[in-house]
Amino acid sequence: MSSAPVIFAAVPTLFGPGGELDLDANRALHKFVAGWVDGLFVAGTTGEFPALEDAERLSLLELALAEAGPDHVIAHIGAPDARHSGRLAQAAVALGATRIAAITPYYLPARPDELIAHYRAIRDAASGPELYAYIFPERTGLRVSPTLFARVAEAAGLAGAKISGSAAGELAGYVAAAPGLRFFSGDDANPAATMRAGGAGVISGRSSAYPEVYATLQHQPQAAQETLDQIVALGASVGRLKHALRLRGFGSGAARMTVDPPGPETSAAIAALVAAAQMYTG
Repeated sequence: MSSAPVIFAAVPTLFGPGGELDLDANRALHKFVAGWVDGLFVAGTTGEFPALEDAERLSLLELALAEAGPDHVIAHIGAPDARHSGRLAQAAVALGATRIAAITPYYLPARPDELIAHYRAIRDAASGPELYAYIFPERTGLRVSPTLFARVAEAAGLAGAKISGSAAGELAGYVAAAPGLRFFSGDDANPAATMRAGGAGVISGRSSAYPEVYATLQHQPQAAQETLDQIVALGASVGRLKHALRLRGFGSGAARMTVDPPGPETSAAIAALVAAAQMYTG
């Protein structure tokens, strides 16, 4: 296993002032971030996927594939039901995606056998690409133990998982339960700690706004981690990330969902950290 963490940026979806999808702004963001980190995670939680139409999700994926290439994109095709996820998976593969991820079922509870059937149905719909589960109990209401994940992974041929929220604290348990699979942590506060737990790297919302800092972790870990600690202290709301991106010239800062935009004091701190990030040269 490489000692350097793999960094996939969970890119926000950029909208115009009226909430319309801004394809030009998203294209520019994808190109910029892909130049710094290892890849893009498209239309996930940070991308406000519940507020996107299917055609919009696929448009974003198409942009990401064009700017980063299929080896450097994970397409999030998750939905509450496997039929919907399977349909998105097929469309993603038709566009050239080779890696897809699906959040666990949400809103209604799922029994273990239903969870296994959910991922098997997605795999049956799209047999070719790598398939990752996305576990985020605080957002879905569904807790998936490492033991249950291992059962799901075997039944559905999963390549690994993104582990977010409180589940990220159990990363070492997931690694032990399903050896040989690739696990990405949604906790991007300390990628080195993820590696020590046996993870492959992080899928990081903050790296979309401060990609230079995450890229520099690979060769100047101490200095970059000090800056990252300051970024982490600001919180990781989508509104704060979009504010940072607006300061960098990407998008209007608009959102479709409730995303906790920063107040004046936090906005000033974000501006200072954007300036600090821009001092890194990789």
